[in-house]
Amino acid sequence: MSTSRIRKEVDAALLAFVDRQRPALLAISPDLAPMLAALDALLTGGKRLRPAFCYWGWHAAGGRDRRDGIVAAAASLELLQASALIHDDVMDSSDTRRGQPSVHRRFQSLAREQDWSGATETFGEGTAILLGDLCLAWSSEMYETSGVDGEHIARGREVYNLMRTEVMCGQYLDLLEGVRGSGTVEAALRVVEFKSAKYTIERPLHLGAALAGGTPEVTAALREYGRPLGIAFQLRDDVLGVFGDPAETGKPAGDDLREGKRTVLIAQTLERASPAQAAVLERLLGDPGLDRAGVDELREIIEGTGGLAACEAMIDRYAENAAKALGDASISGESRIALEELAVAATTRQA
Repeated sequence: MSTSRIRKEVDAALLAFVDRQRPALLAISPDLAPMLAALDALLTGGKRLRPAFCYWGWHAAGGRDRRDGIVAAAASLELLQASALIHDDVMDSSDTRRGQPSVHRRFQSLAREQDWSGATETFGEGTAILLGDLCLAWSSEMYETSGVDGEHIARGREVYNLMRTEVMCGQYLDLLEGVRGSGTVEAALRVVEFKSAKYTIERPLHLGAALAGGTPEVTAALREYGRPLGIAFQLRDDVLGVFGDPAETGKPAGDDLREGKRTVLIAQTLERASPAQAAVLERLLGDPGLDRAGVDELREIIEGTGGLAACEAMIDRYAENAAKALGDASISGESRIALEELAVAATTRQA
């Protein structure tokens, strides 16, 4: 089965799950309709990478003969992702997500349009937190009711629980670096690993393998492939956050600079910057009012110091390590081809 077919099936499973939940929410109150609309809008976007890695981890581990429920179980990761994105946008004060207003901004606008008397900012942020919590609860419900047999659901539950713990810890480390500003590559890589790399690729692969009843050897092989690929994926995302096309990223150009993200790209730049360049970077990074001229100035510093080239070299190195691990693994046929294609999709997105 092709990866594009998996994506279509994941889309259908998500739509069906949310549609099953819809009557219960609207029975509580019609006032919940805007929350469902916000979730519908968010779920229409995304590359579905996590479900894809979960599915092909399952396939590689020998689950291809017991397909019942695997797509729904994999699709539940999109609800977990929705929860993380909604909360992340609140913490980063992001205005947009996937080319549309972030959830908290959407509800702030709703309150202003309705001329409600309360604090619109608090309402928007509170609603986003609640919708993110609802997505987190629904991710577990969708997983548990996916239709995968109980023995394999139980095996996967341990991975699912660990993944959720790791991403929350990674998010805290990201916040910590933002306020502490240590600026080291080592600290930034620790955030990359736990906030994104494991959660995006390594753990979904492990979840799929667990759902298939995979052997420890297959799980280890998927780890050797997934961990470096996950790091390369996030490093590419960091580059796109500064140099990416808004039409591709769904966010304004240089948004990561306005948010003050202490990424590996920034750490590599600071390691190579002159005192004057470092002073400019520290002054402008995290300025929510940073204009196009300021973005261009920071881009010039990042390129001129060699920070961008160093980050690109890291992406290439981690991607090569992932390719080598997959080449050495006893994974063959359709699974290998799909994992090779996913590695390219994860690391060569256009700037």
